[in-house]
Amino acid sequence: MAANKTRVFLVDDHPVLMEGLKVLLQNNIDLEVAGCFVTGESLLAALLPEAPDIILLDIALPDINGIALCQKIKQKVPDINVLIFSNHSERSMIMQAIQNGASGYLLKNASLEELRDGIHDALHGEIAFSREVKEIISRPSRNELAGPPQLTRREKEILRLVAEGKTSAGIAAHLSLSVLTVETHRRNLMQKFGVKNTAELIRTGMLQGFL
Repeated sequence: MAANKTRVFLVDDHPVLMEGLKVLLQNNIDLEVAGCFVTGESLLAALLPEAPDIILLDIALPDINGIALCQKIKQKVPDINVLIFSNHSERSMIMQAIQNGASGYLLKNASLEELRDGIHDALHGEIAFSREVKEIISRPSRNELAGPPQLTRREKEILRLVAEGKTSAGIAAHLSLSVLTVETHRRNLMQKFGVKNTAELIRTGMLQGFL
């Protein structure tokens, strides 16, 4: 294989799909599929001696959720590019994947051109989304259409600190509160905004003008 080829790892528990994808990608003159894995454990074991340029990662794996695996990959090899390649189109999953360090999110119904473009964009430091994913994240959710919730002064303060990346323990120390009190405020914020995770909380807080 040519030394200047982009090395790709594929992680998917559907062997037929993975073999088809391998053939498609290797028909591209610039790409080399350097490894195929069906579990997160086997991928993590191969990472350090054989780190690729980019990983195409499914979410539904037999031993670990791909979004959680993405975080483990980035902890082990921070500079690696991870592209989620999945059938799951829920906005919350997309946002969580990006929060966990993914370089992009492509649906499996994406065209080969979208896949090639996504790999190219990720390798050049951009966040890559397939066309349908762009539509999903640009579409307002029900809670966004309902208008902004009423927040207390303390909730606004905690929301700002969450957006800065502080943990509950860090926020508690900063505001001289107990961790339990901060966790209660965070749960109340998620309930008021109608979201399920921190990534959605921050995004919705920004869209509604709180950040």
